[in-house]
Amino acid sequence: MSARREPWIVGAAAFALLALTAHGRHTPYDNFVLLADALAHGHVWIDWPGPWIDALRYQGAYYVIEAPFPALLLLPFVALFGTAANQTLLSLVLGAAALGAADALLLRLEAPRSARWWLLAFYAIGTDLWWCAMLGDVWMIAHVAAVCFTTFALVELTGARRGWLVGVLAACAALSRFSLVLALPLYAMALLRAQDRPRGCGRARAAFGFVSALVPFAVFWLWYNHARWGTFADIGYTTWFHQDQAGSPSGSPFALHYLGYELWSFFVQAPAFTPQAPWIVPGISGVALTWTSPALVYALWARRPRAEVLWLWVAAIVTAGPSLLYYVNGFAQFGMRHALDFEPFLFALMALAARKGLLLWVRVLIVWSCAAGLYGVWYWSAIVRPGN
Repeated sequence: MSARREPWIVGAAAFALLALTAHGRHTPYDNFVLLADALAHGHVWIDWPGPWIDALRYQGAYYVIEAPFPALLLLPFVALFGTAANQTLLSLVLGAAALGAADALLLRLEAPRSARWWLLAFYAIGTDLWWCAMLGDVWMIAHVAAVCFTTFALVELTGARRGWLVGVLAACAALSRFSLVLALPLYAMALLRAQDRPRGCGRARAAFGFVSALVPFAVFWLWYNHARWGTFADIGYTTWFHQDQAGSPSGSPFALHYLGYELWSFFVQAPAFTPQAPWIVPGISGVALTWTSPALVYALWARRPRAEVLWLWVAAIVTAGPSLLYYVNGFAQFGMRHALDFEPFLFALMALAARKGLLLWVRVLIVWSCAAGLYGVWYWSAIVRPGN
């Protein structure tokens, strides 16, 4: 099997397995289908079908507040099938593509073949990626899209390093999950540092391509905000926070006093244990990474190349920041889905750490993580969401 073709085979196999675990699911929380249909009809407000669709009522109309890129991807499907388009199907495609890209990234980072399969298994099921992809809800597909495009951006940074393509992929990720906007300057720094052509011509070309690629996305984003709110700033999440029972009538949804709650959510929150089946009961507000994805700690063992390790750690920390200061932790979830914003960077660090092979304790943690992930997929399909 050639190294060049293997990532595509991984992606195809992942899609088949994802489709199997999704068992024909068609999410009822298809906000992006409604938004795509609205855009296809020349407006940004949606035809709100009922309270199961989280949409912000603003000046007499309903608007989707989540980052809009998944809706743009759904436009061709909505053109063919209208609002009957299956959002979960796109989620499965994006999840499979993310895993194909992950395999390519492991190849580029020179992870040993044996380590690659272990790390791929962890990325797929030891994180919330599989769980989010098989559901395809508005909140979940946003994470899957962000992971997909972030992983592809990392592949490009470790390969041809075309500035325009890194810019496009990074922008697609940022318009899927807003926290990834904070990674844009770090992509630029990594891209420029990697250019070593004489007299800086490579740096200038990379910088011009990167910035040029961001321009149409920025223009779209400004237009989209103005079309919804009458201002170029995005006031959606803040307005939602002011109306939400868990929020506050004033202030910002991001504040330092939420940090303690988020740290507890990410690192302490454990499932409940019962004396009868299913014995382990994940809380509706999630389960900490300590219990679901302990193999992430292996990222701390990455040492070389120092510049790569540094920028990946900074990217992970910066993109984790909004989630650590947010007023809710994601809720209605298995694991901590907000961690998917920064886990691609930790995955790259794990790949760098694995260049000399995986030690036994790392494999044990990966097995634990994958077992937890499989349990989460089963629990939600069998108990929480058996019908959709």
